[in-house]
Amino acid sequence: MAASAPWTVIQHVAHEGPGSIATAVGEAGGRVNTVRIDRGERVPDPAAVSAMTGLVVMGGPMGVHDELGWLEDERALLRAAVRIGLPVLGICLGAQQLAAALGAPVTKGPSPELGVGEVHLRVGALDDPLFGPAPSPLPCVHWHSDTFELPAGAVLLAGNDAYEHQAFRVGERAYGLQFHVEMTAALAGHWGPHLPAGVVVRMADVAHVSQAGEGIVRRFVALAPTA
Repeated sequence: MAASAPWTVIQHVAHEGPGSIATAVGEAGGRVNTVRIDRGERVPDPAAVSAMTGLVVMGGPMGVHDELGWLEDERALLRAAVRIGLPVLGICLGAQQLAAALGAPVTKGPSPELGVGEVHLRVGALDDPLFGPAPSPLPCVHWHSDTFELPAGAVLLAGNDAYEHQAFRVGERAYGLQFHVEMTAALAGHWGPHLPAGVVVRMADVAHVSQAGEGIVRRFVALAPTA
């Protein structure tokens, strides 16, 4: 793949954009091609992974098992990206899609997990290039009610009392994060009108999440091949 190839971001709804991921890609000299499912744009063909530097799949209110044809197209794209060793990041729905794409069950969780919270790093995170330098507990934002089993060969990186499987890695460059660390003030502003009643994400909390999250995001972008 060419060093100038763009990062592909799959965005499912208008208010869940890439946040600090886009910033980190730009700071690293890269560019982002955002595919807007909410605007009727099509998921790229799996063969298109050869022209990508990396693949990021964002969150959304839909579920893996919903009858939406593009969900399976997205899983096919994820499988292809993992197969050739691209940096892959699935966030929230994206993590569930990554797990499902690699053969792991995705099911309803015990109860919705919403708002600012934290996860705890597991033993597998100690030498992980993204999470090894991160703090534990790790501040984050939750907005999900589904969960997943780990794909075969995956390394569990983070969990908490509510959901044991919060982050995993497959191979060297494919990551699924059930939670959000890509928060910015602008992204939080877009989220505000869509949050469930009673759930508030304060700017002070966003700053706290962003401080740790930006390091994770930058380290993920640094996984991109240099030639």
